[in-house]
Amino acid sequence: MKNKYGLVLIGCGHIGEAHISDIYYHDEIEVVGVVDLNLEAARVFAKKYGAQSYGNDYHEYLKRDDVDIVIIATYVNSHLPILKDCLAAGKHVLCEKPIAGSLEEGREFYDVVKAHPECKVQIAHILRYNESYRKIAEMIHDGAIGDIRLIRMAQNHHIMNRDRYATLLRDCPPIIDCGVHYIDVIRWFTGMDIVSIGGIGTRIGDIAPDGTFNYGLLTMELENGGTAFYEAAWADSTASYNLKEFIGTKGRIRLVLNDYRFQDHEEGDLIEYYDAEENVYHTINLRAKYKNMWGQLKGLIEAIETDGECFPTMDDVFIAYRLALLGDQAIKEKRIISIDSDKDLL
Repeated sequence: MKNKYGLVLIGCGHIGEAHISDIYYHDEIEVVGVVDLNLEAARVFAKKYGAQSYGNDYHEYLKRDDVDIVIIATYVNSHLPILKDCLAAGKHVLCEKPIAGSLEEGREFYDVVKAHPECKVQIAHILRYNESYRKIAEMIHDGAIGDIRLIRMAQNHHIMNRDRYATLLRDCPPIIDCGVHYIDVIRWFTGMDIVSIGGIGTRIGDIAPDGTFNYGLLTMELENGGTAFYEAAWADSTASYNLKEFIGTKGRIRLVLNDYRFQDHEEGDLIEYYDAEENVYHTINLRAKYKNMWGQLKGLIEAIETDGECFPTMDDVFIAYRLALLGDQAIKEKRIISIDSDKDLL
């Protein structure tokens, strides 16, 4: 591993802080600068996390030889132009999801990444680096629950910061913003294509702009005939709720995050595994960091040093993004959209 990688963070907001608070103190990283349109926010980040400098224009940092990696932690609609500038300058990139605010921009994002193989681009599908999700993926791949027939997932937010969520909703609904994570999880865990997608949606309260649902439920059919659903809501009156359950012909696995456990919080996340063939219940406790930002950045560094692919690959990222857009379209048009093959989405 190179002794140190010079890093610039663009975006000193909620998710930017999640990134930098988990990486700034590692010996392999030198925070060269932090950037935000709000100069005061950048100044505070620089002081708090020991950045060498701060500013409100990232372009000057792209000219510097001591900058190796750029983290794009801005709102969705700015991802593509910043990415293009970074790749043109020969910088490696860790970019927040979703990759873009429209199919046209998402396609251009994908094409630009493919056109610059010398630069590694990691998209922040952070669940790929969560140890509890990795453990469940391993169990499913090893056949613990047999043939997967049903996946049940929900991630509802009782919003407390209206300004933040109102800004997010101007870019895209939760079924896309959060949905790309869980569509990716479905494909990662099962190794299967999603062959149809539909759903329902509604507006709860007045926070969502016209034409945008702040509640949505996606329904998906897997290539083996199994089904999956994903529910997402951002609203004042919805309860915070988290459900992750995977059911197969030989058993089921359920993930209970540490924050949602009624007891034994000190044990970390709880993985409940029911072996239907033996009629035996198993519990696995894992002290997993929900947003393992350092693990994710290490994944990017490994790709840089081995000239390998990022995890997930850009193909997997784009397929999940396309499926989320199709799900939003299906909800708005009140129909089910068939997909011949995931690869047809590339």
